[in-house]
Amino acid sequence: MKYDLIIIGSGPGGYVAAIRAAQLGMKTAIIEKYNTLGGTCLNVGCIPSKALLDSSEHFHQLNHTFEEHGIKAQKVSLDMEQMVNRKGKVVDQVCGGVAFLMKKNKVDVHHGHGSFVDARHIKVTAADGSESIFETTNTIIATGSKPVTPASMGYDKNRVITSTEALNISSLPKHMVIIGAGVIGLELGSVFARLGTQVEVVEYMDKILPGMDKDCGRELTRSLKKLGMTFHLSHEVLAVKGSKTKAKVEMKSRKGDEQKTIDTDYCLIAIGRRPYTDKLGLENTGVKLDDRGRVIVNDHLMTDEPGIYAIGDVIKGAMLAHKAEEEGIFVAETLAGQKPHVDYNLIPGVVYTWPEVAAVGKTEEMLQEAGIEYKVGKFPMRALGRAQASGDTEGFVKVLADKTTDEILGVHMFAARAADMIMEAVSLMEFRASAEDMARISHPHPTYTEAIKEAALAATDNRPLHS
Repeated sequence: MKYDLIIIGSGPGGYVAAIRAAQLGMKTAIIEKYNTLGGTCLNVGCIPSKALLDSSEHFHQLNHTFEEHGIKAQKVSLDMEQMVNRKGKVVDQVCGGVAFLMKKNKVDVHHGHGSFVDARHIKVTAADGSESIFETTNTIIATGSKPVTPASMGYDKNRVITSTEALNISSLPKHMVIIGAGVIGLELGSVFARLGTQVEVVEYMDKILPGMDKDCGRELTRSLKKLGMTFHLSHEVLAVKGSKTKAKVEMKSRKGDEQKTIDTDYCLIAIGRRPYTDKLGLENTGVKLDDRGRVIVNDHLMTDEPGIYAIGDVIKGAMLAHKAEEEGIFVAETLAGQKPHVDYNLIPGVVYTWPEVAAVGKTEEMLQEAGIEYKVGKFPMRALGRAQASGDTEGFVKVLADKTTDEILGVHMFAARAADMIMEAVSLMEFRASAEDMARISHPHPTYTEAIKEAALAATDNRPLHS
């Protein structure tokens, strides 16, 4: 069987690329190693983690804030097994939706491990060992990423785990150590902290969320400490050892010779992810990898082998599902002769703690490094009527604008519903709006988005109305 396009991997980048290619008239197939479609994001990433984040937030609010609203509950208990079961049902529903979309768009799905025989032939090895070979004009590598698990950290999938195993813990641990204060570690750490686990975070850097706005990181640190989380910043993990029922973490301060050992129920490794290109048969093609194992592509996302493209976590850039989606659409439309574009500066990033962190564009550090003069407008959520009404008064919105032209260069927020609010900034920045443009838009009252208007007013000429 011959295809116009074969996509290896059915995560957000892969399946969205397949849909767009099919819409454009290409005979398209997806190859997926696992039984369900959706990749890491839908199966063991974005979707299940958000299900647990929401469930844990409901539990936390019931125990800590509902009484202030006049809602009293007695004998509140946690059914961790049901929480995990609900998460599983959400995953099944979403993954089933992807399967439906493949049928709707007449995309063929082949389950098994895909690998290159050569640049135009893909072998699929099914779970039972049977093999099929398909011919294709073009191929997209969309195989995503896997957690980084150094040998020194003793990853055993039992007590020394990654996010994949953490999503299925059905009995609440008393204590957990998380290695890494990035997005994954903080999100899952907040889940277990809300439910009552004592959570300790070990981070090599001197702050959480390296690369994101420093004020957002500082405020989120304060918020997570209020949840009961403990942070060991500027600490290096020396070794992790797991047993049948416990784990032991040995670490050392980077500011001295002080060493410490922590005994814990679970150790969650969350120090990043690596491109997953294992056993793809790339050696049978002209595809090349860089020194970090990422597939090298040009501006059209094509590899050194004509007709083979790569998107998402396997190439350079942020490992974000929505980035992969945009790249998948980009390749499909490029193959159809169109002239698509992806503005990587306007790919938003979100941390789904509560409150949430969301950002788009440049940070202050980036602007300073580039020598760009800028203005800052900042507005606290506690000054907002809607935030006071809901009790979500933590955080702020920050707008960065060019000092001369007033063009919005970056927007950073730590606030309730920031994940949704950030899209206002993305939309305006897409059309190169100024802070004054943002400030002059009528925002409905009372809403959280009024904080964006106020921050823009502060950036325009330092005239916020409510602070």
